[in-house]
Amino acid sequence: MPAPFRLTPVTLGLCAFLSAGFTCATTTVLPETSISAEAEADDPRVKETSTATRTATPVRYVPQAIDSIKTANVVDYGTNDLGTALSGIPNVSSGADTRFDSLRIRGFDASNDFYLDGIRDDSQYVRDLHNIERIEVLKGPAAVLYGRGSQGGIVNRVSKLPEFGRRSTIEAQGGSDDLRSLYADLSTDPSENISLRLNMGNMDQNSFRDGVSGNRQLFAPSMSWQLTPDLNWLVQYEYSRYNRTPDRGIPGVKGRPADVGRDTTYGSEHDFIDDKSQSLRSKLSYELSDNWQLRHTLGVFKLDSDFDNTYLTGYTPATNKVTRQHWQQDLTTRNVYNNVELEGGFDTFGLEHRLLTGIEIGSQRRDPTLYNAATGRGTQPVPALDLYNPDRDLRHTGRMQVSSSTHTEVESRAVYVQDQLRLNDQWQLLAGLRYDTFDIESTNKLRDISEDRDSHSTSPRVGLVWTPLQNHSFYASWTKTFSPVGGGLIGITPGAAGNSNDLSPELTKQKEIGVKSDWLDDRLSTTLAIYELELYNRRTSDPNDPSVTLLTGLQRSRGVELTGTGKIAGNWYVRGGVGVQDATVEKDNNGFEGKRISNVAKHNGSLFLTWKPEMGWYAETGLTLVGQRYADNLNTTVLPGYGRWDALAGFRQKDWDLRAALNNISDKTYYSSATSAAQIQPGAPRSLVLTGTYSF
Repeated sequence: MPAPFRLTPVTLGLCAFLSAGFTCATTTVLPETSISAEAEADDPRVKETSTATRTATPVRYVPQAIDSIKTANVVDYGTNDLGTALSGIPNVSSGADTRFDSLRIRGFDASNDFYLDGIRDDSQYVRDLHNIERIEVLKGPAAVLYGRGSQGGIVNRVSKLPEFGRRSTIEAQGGSDDLRSLYADLSTDPSENISLRLNMGNMDQNSFRDGVSGNRQLFAPSMSWQLTPDLNWLVQYEYSRYNRTPDRGIPGVKGRPADVGRDTTYGSEHDFIDDKSQSLRSKLSYELSDNWQLRHTLGVFKLDSDFDNTYLTGYTPATNKVTRQHWQQDLTTRNVYNNVELEGGFDTFGLEHRLLTGIEIGSQRRDPTLYNAATGRGTQPVPALDLYNPDRDLRHTGRMQVSSSTHTEVESRAVYVQDQLRLNDQWQLLAGLRYDTFDIESTNKLRDISEDRDSHSTSPRVGLVWTPLQNHSFYASWTKTFSPVGGGLIGITPGAAGNSNDLSPELTKQKEIGVKSDWLDDRLSTTLAIYELELYNRRTSDPNDPSVTLLTGLQRSRGVELTGTGKIAGNWYVRGGVGVQDATVEKDNNGFEGKRISNVAKHNGSLFLTWKPEMGWYAETGLTLVGQRYADNLNTTVLPGYGRWDALAGFRQKDWDLRAALNNISDKTYYSSATSAAQIQPGAPRSLVLTGTYSF
C-alpha cells in the first residue's frame, strides 16, 4: 500500500474548497471547422489540444508546432519512460540516465519543463506513463502561459480521466530481461453524476545491463463529480514508486564510446535509487453562462528520493582504468500550485474573441542532503575498475561525509491574459502577455548562511493564422521566455564567489512559420514548421576575470520539422516525422563557441505504418532514426547515428487483445543518450514483449 499523503489541515481545506479544473469542460468553437467528439481510438492523431493555449483548441489553429503521442502507441513495446517514448519526435532528444528524466527540445535543455495536466512538475525523478493518456510536446518558448524556463519547449503529460460508461481492463505483460507486469484500469459509475477510475499495478524488470534491475508501483484513483449542471469537480491522486539500480553507462575512449560489451557496467551491486512521488490534483470548473467558465486548479506534489550511487567520472588510458566516485543523497521536494482562470467568448465590432485570463500562485520547497566519500589521511578511496573486465565487487566501503545540505524556498506569482481573435473567415490572431515574479531563498545548513534573490519578467506571445484554403492553415508566431537565477534545479549557492547570484534572467526568443494541413478527406494531418530560436544573453564568464559571469553569450538553433499522422486508406494508419536542425553556441568565453549542443542530432525522425482492422489480426512496423551527436558540449566524444527497426503483431476480439512486439529487430548497437563523455548510455538490444488485455 502507498504511504499516506501528508497534508496539513490548511491544505486539506484548500483541496476541498478551492478544487479546480482548467480544461474540464471548455470548448473553443471556431466556425467552419468540424471536430468529431468520437474520433477513432486507433487514429494516432490528437485533433484538439489545451496544452498550447490552455483552452480546447483545434491543433490546426495553434500558431506553434505541437507534437502529441498516445501512450497506447508505445507501451505495447515495453516503453515506460519519456526519453524512449519521444525518441522519434522531430528535434526532440533524450539526455537521461536512470537518475531523472532529461530532454532537449529544439536544441535547448528541457529537464525542468515537465508538466502534468498543465501543472508544473519540475522535480528530479523518472516519471511513470501507465496513468498517462498522451504526451504533448509544445515546441518553443511557452512562458506566456507556463512561466519560467521552457526555452526549447515543454512536455505535458495528460493523465487518464474518469469516463462515464468506460469499460475496465486488466493487462499483463512479459518479455525479455525478465519483464513482468500486471496493471488494472478499473472504471465504475456509482451514480449518473459520479464516475470513478482506478489505475494500479506493478512492474518488475531486469536489464541487458549487468546487475541492473527495477521495480515500479502505481496507485492512481480519480473521480469526476457533476455536482450541479454547471459545476464539475475532478479529483486525482497518484502514488508512484520506482526502486531501481542506477546505471551510469560506459565511458568514452578516444572520442568514441568504449568498445565494450553492451552488458558491461561499472557500478556496485549495492547501489540503488528509490523515488516515491505523490500528486494530488483537484479541479473545479463552473459554467457562468453558455459562453463563460470560471475554473480553479490546485496541485500538490511531493517527492522523496534517496540514492546510493557509484558512478563514472572518466577513463585513464595509462592504467586502462575507469575512475569512479561514490555519492549518496536524501532529497525531498514539495510543490503547491494554485491557478484561477476565467475564459469566455464575446464580440466587438464584428470580431469574435476567446479571452483567457488567469492568476497563478506557486510555492516550492527543496531539501537535498548530499554525501560523498571522505577524503584525507586514513580514508579509503573509491576503487577504479578495469575497462574491459570490471570487478563490480570492488566497491567503496569507507566513511561517507556530508558534502552539502541546503534548504530552498521559492514563491512565485503570475498574472496572464490571452486573446484568440477571429478577424474573419480566413484570419485569426493569437496574442498573450504574462508577468511573473520569482522569489528564491537558499540556506546552506552546514555554514548557516542564506541568500535570496527576486526576479521578474514579462513574457509576450503573438501568432497569426491564415486559412486561404479550407484544409490548409499558414501561421507565423513570435514568442519569448525567461530563465531566472535559481529557477532550473531550484536553488542558488549562498556565499558564491563572483556575481552568479545577482544576474538578470536569461532570455530566449523564437520566430516560427509553418503550415498545418488536413488531407484525404480530413483523415491525415501534417505540420511543416521552420524556426529560429535564440538564447541571446547566455551566461558566460568574463575573459578578464573568470569569477565574474556576463550575460553576453549566444546560443542559436535553426531548424525544419515535418510531421504526419492519421489514416491513409482503409485500415492503414501512419504516424511519424523528420527534423533537421543546427543547434550551436555562437558566442561564449568558456571554450564552447562554435560547438554543437550535446545530445542533439542534426537529423532525427521516425515513421510507423499500422494496419488495424476493427477486429481480428493487426500489425505495425516502424523505423526510428537518430543522427550523429556529441556526448559533451566540448564535442570531444561522438555518439554515432543509428536506425532502430521495431514491429508488432496482434489479434483482438471484443473482450480480448493479444499482441507481441519485437524491438530493435536487426539488433543494432547504438547509444541512446549521454550525460557526459564519461557516462554514455547504450541502447537496448533485440527484445520481445508480449501483452494481453482483457476488457469487461
